[in-house]
Amino acid sequence: MTSIIETRGLTKVFGSNGAAVHALRGIDLTVERGEFVALIGPSGSGKSTLMAILGCLDKPTAGTYALDGERVERLSGRELAGIRNDKIGFVFQQYNLLPKASVARNVELPMLYAGVSRKERRARSLELLEMVGIPEKAKVLPAALSGGQRQRVAIARSLANRPALLLADEPTGALDQKTGHEVLELFVDLNRRGNTIIIVTHDLSIAAMARRQVEIMDGLIKVEEAA
Repeated sequence: MTSIIETRGLTKVFGSNGAAVHALRGIDLTVERGEFVALIGPSGSGKSTLMAILGCLDKPTAGTYALDGERVERLSGRELAGIRNDKIGFVFQQYNLLPKASVARNVELPMLYAGVSRKERRARSLELLEMVGIPEKAKVLPAALSGGQRQRVAIARSLANRPALLLADEPTGALDQKTGHEVLELFVDLNRRGNTIIIVTHDLSIAAMARRQVEIMDGLIKVEEAA
């Protein structure tokens, strides 16, 4: 396997002087291509800050970060936006779907930003909806879907540009236990298909479904365990 993520001495400080908050204190993390990793830790541990940096939504204060072989910690905002659209798929707790766009159009959105043709966007969106188990919902609006179905749309959208990395932040937080388990099984299946996945969670039962658990505590990696 080859590394998709490699960080060295990653730190993040919010504020300055007496008001400085050290969210990350020197993170060394390697994630290999094809891995399924769970980032775990209590509220305030730094796991969400680390996820934001890994997703190129924020920059570290110091340290290095290579994503898919490319150093990204010093890229401009425009360059980071390009990396996010081309190489990273995001799945959030609250779905973040466009309410007035059909399910298929929601899935197509990242491809639209990437300049993919209309014909290819439509074909790829239908293929992804088939993959996540809701092809019959292509023409409906998100309001007509259950929570689990909306998250499946969000997962399909995250895969639209065939990203190198899939990041999921508490993806079952808004779902009941049964539906949440079904969504997690979908992540397991996606990993079997070769997708590299990092999931942020505080729930140890969810983390147990990943192949490796990385525990963050006080801005440092405390424990790494293989499942």
